[in-house]
Amino acid sequence: MVSPQSIVLRPMTQSDLPAVCAIEQQVQYAPWTEKLFSDGLERHWCLVAEKSEQIVGFAVVQFVVDEASLLNIAVEPTQQKQGIGRLLLDEVLTQASAKKATTVFLEVRASNQRAIQMYQHAGFNEMGLRKNYYPAGNGKEHAVMMALMVF
Repeated sequence: MVSPQSIVLRPMTQSDLPAVCAIEQQVQYAPWTEKLFSDGLERHWCLVAEKSEQIVGFAVVQFVVDEASLLNIAVEPTQQKQGIGRLLLDEVLTQASAKKATTVFLEVRASNQRAIQMYQHAGFNEMGLRKNYYPAGNGKEHAVMMALMVF
């Protein structure tokens, strides 16, 4: 586990996009483009995690009225299993509460059991399945829809 003190969470900036896209390319079968991230900076709440001044993770959240949707969250593969994803998720939940969101929604690949377990430990519940939602090497993969009531 990484020490929370060794990770700096801060708003994502335009200059962070090459590093964010490099992480995205490593962890996603169909990665977001730099333009999608750039557009997200204008429309969404975007966060990066830094370790030793290197970006090691990020999160993108959409806030609409009293709901939050976690659109994207990722940790650089060599930095996974150290608690960075959980630090990012905890900050997302803190911001959702601060912005008076009553529910946080997300979708996760059905095969991503580590992420599903992290979300469950954070209190998320499975709501359903979006069949054939994510592009995959052999066609499409289901997305598990999850939600957490924020109080």
